[in-house]
Amino acid sequence: MLHREPCVAAVLLLLCVHGLHGSALPAVSSYEFRAYRMQQYSLAQHMHGCRGAIVVAEARAADEPVLTRRCVIMKVMDFTTEKFKDAQRQNAAAILLLLPKNISSIPHDSIQFFMVSESAVLLKETLMPVYVAHEDEQLLCMYEEVKQAAATRTSSVFIRVLRSMVTATAFQILVSNNTPIKASIDNYIVTLEGVLSGAAEDPPTIVITAHYDSYGLAPWLSYGADSNGSGVTILLELVRLFQKLYSSPSTRPPYHLMFSLTGGGKYNFLGTKRWIEENLDHAESSLLHDNVAFVLCLDTLANSDELYMHVSRPPKPDTPMHAFIQQLEEVVAFRFPWVKVGLVHKKINLVESTVAWEHERYSLRRIPSFTLSHLEDPKSELRGSILDTMSQVDLRKLKRNGIIIAEALARYMYNLSDKGSPKDIQLFKGQMDFYDSRISNLMSVLTSVPRATQLLDKEPGHVLLVNSLEQEFKHYLQQVHRHTFRQDKRDPDITFYDQMNQQIVMYRVKPAAFDLFLGGCIAAYLGIVYYAIQNFEYFYTKLKAAVKSKQQ
Repeated sequence: MLHREPCVAAVLLLLCVHGLHGSALPAVSSYEFRAYRMQQYSLAQHMHGCRGAIVVAEARAADEPVLTRRCVIMKVMDFTTEKFKDAQRQNAAAILLLLPKNISSIPHDSIQFFMVSESAVLLKETLMPVYVAHEDEQLLCMYEEVKQAAATRTSSVFIRVLRSMVTATAFQILVSNNTPIKASIDNYIVTLEGVLSGAAEDPPTIVITAHYDSYGLAPWLSYGADSNGSGVTILLELVRLFQKLYSSPSTRPPYHLMFSLTGGGKYNFLGTKRWIEENLDHAESSLLHDNVAFVLCLDTLANSDELYMHVSRPPKPDTPMHAFIQQLEEVVAFRFPWVKVGLVHKKINLVESTVAWEHERYSLRRIPSFTLSHLEDPKSELRGSILDTMSQVDLRKLKRNGIIIAEALARYMYNLSDKGSPKDIQLFKGQMDFYDSRISNLMSVLTSVPRATQLLDKEPGHVLLVNSLEQEFKHYLQQVHRHTFRQDKRDPDITFYDQMNQQIVMYRVKPAAFDLFLGGCIAAYLGIVYYAIQNFEYFYTKLKAAVKSKQQ
């Protein structure tokens, strides 16, 4: 009986080892994919984003109780400020966020929740590398397996350890770029301007402006559809429509109409700041020098049934800005009564080094100005997110807001209220209408590449986009100028950092505990074989006796 037990043990051990080898993955199977690092920049002496780039760590789900020196894998719906802070507190090696290729598949509530967390994370800096990658079959498979591994934590410790040794698969995440992260201060910002000249001699100037850059967790994934592709789209449609009015002496209004597209809007409106300084402090003659009626800044206008006019000081009665706002309210009241219009007054805090809206740059130079947006809060998470894509844009509301602005502007410039024109008059219709196809095409072009400031002067496709905007200005406007602003290398306004676009390798291997377990099984197997050889005579005798008994 004593000798029969080693025989049974040997058979079971052989089956176990065979099963393990049959189910084990190759020792080193790898998958390479592209990922994009979180923002890293310095603005107004404050660091933002992640300072790390190198990752050599094992993948773990965010639900795991222990994340120390692990790469935390999350989906958009997993990502919260609390989980991000927990990973920081446990000294996680990195975070890898998986982004669906189809953003419209994410529930609206989940998008809003993610944007809030994204905005909070971007306010501070972290040493922990944060990467974002598009979901694919391999990455989703890894995510599901690490989630299943996390679910076993409810089992007993013995069962969990045994299962980990025998069946678990480890995923090693590797970013092996050993090149140190370098600062970049040679970025330049481009601002475009163009003019439609008014009919009267030395007429007042109305400035319409929008910033064209975007912002989000990762620069390479920041497409900025609503913020601020919508503002740029409306501005370009206003350029086309008012060019028709200005092309005929009989319909040319007594106002200069200046349009500008500014860069660096997501970074304290640096392009606007430098453009104003150049026009007011360095240019011998500029339309900003003289009689400016008001400046209208367009920002985030592709959603909601609300329109807010943000001002640094309430406009006084009998001023051009007050008259324009009245015209805008009148258009809304008679043509779009379901739209809520509000005036938001926010004083400029001179102690703060940053401004909230673009109009504040003009207000600081005592130029009457305001920002029109569907957002009431300047700190809204909607102003900078990697989920701000075309799927989040309502083209009908974008067109409606463009019509409201165009109608109000034309009523003000032609003084239609004093001339007794009907309050519900439609000026922009037929050939003068906002074209749905053009609005859609403009938005598609603007969101075809990420418009992060640090990319617009580096990548060929991004440079081409800015050149296309310039050509659009030249097609319709006069006196088109391209202003290129470079930073002072000794005291830069903003410092960006490289390595925003990385190749990451995922290795799929068994954990070290599995190797120890398999080694133990092999050692036990060899021990049993050795025992059988040493007792061969005994086993032979038993086998021979068994054969004889069967023959009888």
